[in-house]
Amino acid sequence: MRLIPRFRKPMIIVTARLVLMVPTIADAVRRYNRTKARQTYVEREMVIMIEDRVKELKEIIASNDGRNVADARFTRAVDELVSALYDDVDAIKDVRTRALFDLFVIKVLYVGRHSCDAGIIEYLGALLDRYVSASELFPPDDDGRTRRLYFSDMLDATKQPAGVENVFETYRTYADNALFMSGVFPASMQLRRPNARTPLRRRSPPSVDTRYYVTTGKTMYRMAARDEHAGCAHQPDTLTKLADYFEVYMDALGEMSQRYILGFDMELIADKMLDAFNRYRVSRQNSDLTNAQRYAAILRLDREHFPAAFPTD
Repeated sequence: MRLIPRFRKPMIIVTARLVLMVPTIADAVRRYNRTKARQTYVEREMVIMIEDRVKELKEIIASNDGRNVADARFTRAVDELVSALYDDVDAIKDVRTRALFDLFVIKVLYVGRHSCDAGIIEYLGALLDRYVSASELFPPDDDGRTRRLYFSDMLDATKQPAGVENVFETYRTYADNALFMSGVFPASMQLRRPNARTPLRRRSPPSVDTRYYVTTGKTMYRMAARDEHAGCAHQPDTLTKLADYFEVYMDALGEMSQRYILGFDMELIADKMLDAFNRYRVSRQNSDLTNAQRYAAILRLDREHFPAAFPTD
């Protein structure tokens, strides 16, 4: 009689267990992939929704050019879109920059300052989107080095930015640059403390401030509005308004920069943090608490300032 070694049965049992575990792991991977696919689909649909809604708002503004129709319903729609951008603050939303800038212009200028000019809304959205490229803001010189544009550069053909095809574009390019710099980066316009005089330096080096860009920017917008170069979309009415109300649009760009471009809307962030924390108090889900903590980090709140959001357990 042949004896079966005792170690064979345990080996079969172990092998069976491993075989049974394989589909379990595979199912987990498939579930994870399905979950990620659903999240990606939801995020993509959210992006499409935001862009479509911004387009609808612009159509409403264009169809009512000359009067402001930002009633309670319109304002609520804008606020909901801005709020949606701050959902899942740790996730990057792949929204087109033009749609983002159009939304910010509508929020700050059309809703916040009751502008009624559809041409200005369109122009400023395009301006912000164009200056996403650093080469537009600081065009390279002949040696490829970036440089800041000055009013005198526009009067010297050898110093004008490359690619400028005519006089109109020269005027408009400088004016757009002046509006963008003074509005979005006002801190860079502060006059520096003059250096002490030395035997080789009789006077402090020249510098420019916001007033310089306001004055020269207005001048260039007016010159662009009066130019009659053939083949250019002059938009004389829009350019004239940009010149006449330069400070208003500079102030609006400054608010956009502080709240949306270079910073955050702190009131909205605070609301998001409290909403997430209140959801956590009801659900006791770690995901809600984590979101509350992420918003708190933007507000620079820690356990000392908001102990309830940072439990020690």
